[in-house]
Amino acid sequence: MILWLTLAQVAIAALAGVLCVTLGLVGRRPSDLSVGSLALVEVLLVVQVVVAIIAPFVGNPPVGDLLEYWVYLVSAVLLPVGAVLWALMERSRWSTVILGVAAIAVGIMVWRMHVIWTIQVA
Repeated sequence: MILWLTLAQVAIAALAGVLCVTLGLVGRRPSDLSVGSLALVEVLLVVQVVVAIIAPFVGNPPVGDLLEYWVYLVSAVLLPVGAVLWALMERSRWSTVILGVAAIAVGIMVWRMHVIWTIQVA
């Protein structure tokens, strides 16, 4: 994994999470702002998938368990999609909070993926 990409993903996921939780707690329903922030998190995850495929071929192999890394990555990619679908089906303030919780969970998962890729010894 690339450190600056990981830090950018964690920061954007955290900002999206705080934004969505705040919007939800003040009573806002899912909107373009809240769903769009999670869409940005999803785009960065797709970039991470591409990086994870290319990185071993250019001399940046993982040092941890590759299966564990990919389980985290696939789960992280599916989490925002599920949260957005939930928010679009149940348009309440709590759906916006769920968007925020999903974004925060993705940030934590991305950091764990970085640890698996760079630090953890299999």
